[in-house]
Amino acid sequence: METIRILFVGDVVGATGREMFAKHIGAIKQQYAIDAVVVNGENSSNQGRGITPKIAQFFFDHQVDVITSGNHIWYSRDIYAYLDQNPRILRPANFPSGAPGSGVVVIQVKGRRVAIVNLQGRVFMREQTECPLRAADSILTYLKDKTNIIFVDYHAEATSEKMALAYYLEGRVSGVVGTHTHIQTADERVLPKGTAYITDLGMCGSLNSMLGMQKDAIMSHFLTQLPVKFTVDTSSPFVLSGAWIEVDVDTGRAIAIERIRIIDEGEIA
Repeated sequence: METIRILFVGDVVGATGREMFAKHIGAIKQQYAIDAVVVNGENSSNQGRGITPKIAQFFFDHQVDVITSGNHIWYSRDIYAYLDQNPRILRPANFPSGAPGSGVVVIQVKGRRVAIVNLQGRVFMREQTECPLRAADSILTYLKDKTNIIFVDYHAEATSEKMALAYYLEGRVSGVVGTHTHIQTADERVLPKGTAYITDLGMCGSLNSMLGMQKDAIMSHFLTQLPVKFTVDTSSPFVLSGAWIEVDVDTGRAIAIERIRIIDEGEIA
């Protein structure tokens, strides 16, 4: 049986997360025999929200095959034109059709076509996006004659909404991985019809932070309800979390999923 392994890394937060990723990605690929890497980069700017063309190129220079995103993709206007120019950086496919970029890309992995899809949830999210389930149906119709190896990064808040999409797509996609909450869940499994699933991949950034941000300002906001400035936390230790999924290339069915969580108490460049 011929298989491929795809690594999915949770939301990379600021320069801290980028440096942690760059430090460990080579060893991770070697240790787990990874064939392709997908990273959620919507929080990878120095401010912890958005991404720039320069940062996107940083990821491509560090062995990333596809960059996914979510609601924060629009924070840097510099990325708008870049989304149309480089199909390997995705915005959620269920944003209105007039939005820059695309939410699906087909890449080559070990000579096989692999589709990466990016969708955004609607529960507790401010953006008025189209129904992600119906958007997924449309995308699967588009991919029908292209590949049976399909992965979805579902950028959503509610665990129930993430699970609903996974069950809705069970047997029709190879894997559904959740992003957005930055908290890695321990529910990874292969569903009965061959779809790998994890509710949230987690994040890449400062471990003792709040979603990669300095915690004092956020606690002040909860206490006072006054607006505060969120600042990326740069303190050690650092964490990189995600999961890899192994798929039978002939059937498109997942045969394994494993969480990855690296804690680094040293310095990063």
